[in-house]
Amino acid sequence: MNRLYLTVTLFLFCHALSAQQIPLFTQYRQNVGLLNPAAVNSDFHTSEQNLSFGISYRTQWVGFDAHPVTQTIRGEYVMEAGGVGLMFGGYLINDQTGPTGFTGAYGRIAGIISEDIEYSGLSIGLTAGVVQYRVNSSELFVRDPGDIVSMEDQSKIFPDVGLGVYFYRTIETGFLADDLFYSGISVPQVFGLNLNFKDENGDFTTQRVQHFYGLLGLYHYFDNDGYLEPSVWVKYAPNAPVSVDFNLRYQFPSNMWLGTGLSTAGTFHLETGFNLGENLGWDNILKIGYGFDYSYNTFGPSAGSSHEINLAFSLNR
Repeated sequence: MNRLYLTVTLFLFCHALSAQQIPLFTQYRQNVGLLNPAAVNSDFHTSEQNLSFGISYRTQWVGFDAHPVTQTIRGEYVMEAGGVGLMFGGYLINDQTGPTGFTGAYGRIAGIISEDIEYSGLSIGLTAGVVQYRVNSSELFVRDPGDIVSMEDQSKIFPDVGLGVYFYRTIETGFLADDLFYSGISVPQVFGLNLNFKDENGDFTTQRVQHFYGLLGLYHYFDNDGYLEPSVWVKYAPNAPVSVDFNLRYQFPSNMWLGTGLSTAGTFHLETGFNLGENLGWDNILKIGYGFDYSYNTFGPSAGSSHEINLAFSLNR
């Protein structure tokens, strides 16, 4: 009977996580290459900075025990070569949710079909890497206090591939003249896997499914060097409802930005940050950003709050 309780507990735990097997981000523009391998970083669109590096730390659902914690490191370079743009880069990601977690290392390459990559382009991108999945059995929760999980901690390594398409264009006429529109679709993890960790004392099985993402946004520039960016992030995974994030960010001429947004998953978010660059006489840009999420569901358990810190450095080379 104890083994049955444990099996049911693990089954429910696995399905509770099925809607989020890829980490979420509040300031997703700073990690847009993780969501879509073909996407061009916002620093290139707004400041023509073609070399960018960034790190982020996110702690999610703080009100829960064993809540998700995610760290990322990224880098990318955009270059023009004979009328066709090329984008190179890579990233590292580490995510831990209770007794389960993964660490991945990816390389990234994209081709941008364009006559002038600063103004418009159609990008097709690919990421390829390896991911280590792990289960720490000593941290598994069981229903009865007397139960013992004797399965040893285990890990498995699998290859991973992501695909994406991204289009952007500077609008030439009308009210939105000189503004930049962008959109993209992607499958950041193409391979679906059934991961089975087992030994002679027990087993733990979880399924990894494909995620499908859509991005849509606009940079509306003002004469004072500020801009307004409305954007939408659509997320879908099998056996989970479609989730849509609606976001609005304003970049002040003073190099500070403020943003807010809502998600159909029942969360509200705020973000703020600073660009340090021209105001200090630098040619390069240092970004420091903070994001905060809060669940506004009126039913079910509270998901608590989420906090995210991003640090990015970009330059023109």
